[in-house]
Amino acid sequence: MIQARKASDLQPKLPIIKIVGVSASGKSTLVRALREAGYDARAVSQEHSHMADLWKQFEVPRVLIYLDNDLAGQQRRRPDVTWDANGIEVERVRLADAYAAADLRIQTASLTSGQVAALVLAFLAAENIRSASTPLPLLPSTGGAKAP
Repeated sequence: MIQARKASDLQPKLPIIKIVGVSASGKSTLVRALREAGYDARAVSQEHSHMADLWKQFEVPRVLIYLDNDLAGQQRRRPDVTWDANGIEVERVRLADAYAAADLRIQTASLTSGQVAALVLAFLAAENIRSASTPLPLLPSTGGAKAP
């Protein structure tokens, strides 16, 4: 019996884009925007992990994007959580490897989610990073109810 290949089997795999950053920096929101634009974007909640290179586990990304925020920005985005200066510094230490390896770093504290998405989309276009012609399925958000 002969089986025909699906068109999706013949397409090259999309490059993986991983998003890392401190809590409430906009990782899930950016992933959602990129997936809607056809990019295989995934958030990595490395800020909660003691594994320094969690971002490259499972699959090494073609692009690594680091999002930062400040304490006031965290408090604005997540007023339901008690944030403190020590917590954000702990997260930055946990993210040091990802920060050093990032292809793009964005301080999101004074930017809207639309501005962050526009910056990243422009960067991906300039780098000729391939995307699908249709949106990709959305992934669950990474945000939690507790600060570190």
